[in-house]
Amino acid sequence: MKVRMPKMDFTQVPIFWAPNREFAQSYNAFSTVPAHIEPYLVKVMIAAKKALDPKHTALHKEMETFIKQEVQHCKMHLAYNEHLVKSGYEVMLPLEATYKADYERFLKEKSLRFNIAYSEGFEAMGCTAAEVFFEELDEFLEGADPRAADLWRWHLAEEFEHRETCWRLYKTLYGSGPFAWAYRIYGLVCAMKHIGGHTRKVAAAMIAQDRQGMTPEELQASEARLAAYRGKVKKATLKRLLQVLSPFYNPARRQPSPGMAELLARY
Repeated sequence: MKVRMPKMDFTQVPIFWAPNREFAQSYNAFSTVPAHIEPYLVKVMIAAKKALDPKHTALHKEMETFIKQEVQHCKMHLAYNEHLVKSGYEVMLPLEATYKADYERFLKEKSLRFNIAYSEGFEAMGCTAAEVFFEELDEFLEGADPRAADLWRWHLAEEFEHRETCWRLYKTLYGSGPFAWAYRIYGLVCAMKHIGGHTRKVAAAMIAQDRQGMTPEELQASEARLAAYRGKVKKATLKRLLQVLSPFYNPARRQPSPGMAELLARY
């Protein structure tokens, strides 16, 4: 694991940075997640480090790198999201505020175990999202603006790179017995419902704004593009997330997708 600090300028990136506009807007909506979940993850890791025995020196060091990577992800997505708002998508702001408040509530009201299990659930989702982006979405990325596409390639490749951190932390603190496994799955389900629900709301609001004034034919084409993207991602995601449900799941066994190492080497 390495901490990378890419220099990216999003000011001239088109909102519809891929030929499938709804695909681009779906990822634009997802960009609101790192802006708020990454600071949450950092706070969870800081709290967890206090609970983790100092003898686990390798894991402590890995968590430090994890924290620094997540800080960089947050910075890049905050800059990208600022570009979205300046481009006229203020509709995302109230949804972001609610989402941000959820994490503040989790930190205040939920146990450390819940927050680590939720974090591991998100990391399992991120690892899966990385595989899907690098392996399954070529048809949607063909002709895409490289500035936006590389934001996601860099971020998701690093998500895959640190795929073991939260899993190892959870296992070290809480073991791997039946209850530990069940609670890990509970954290995954909570993360999927919470993050998925948020991104769907933001994407729906942004796409609804785009559809204002569309002719019936344009609306039908928009709906078809969105359905094509969602159908592809759903199928590709489900078959990968099934392995996360196993009591014997170990993210270390997941191999990097073609292109990940080359992409990370650029930074």
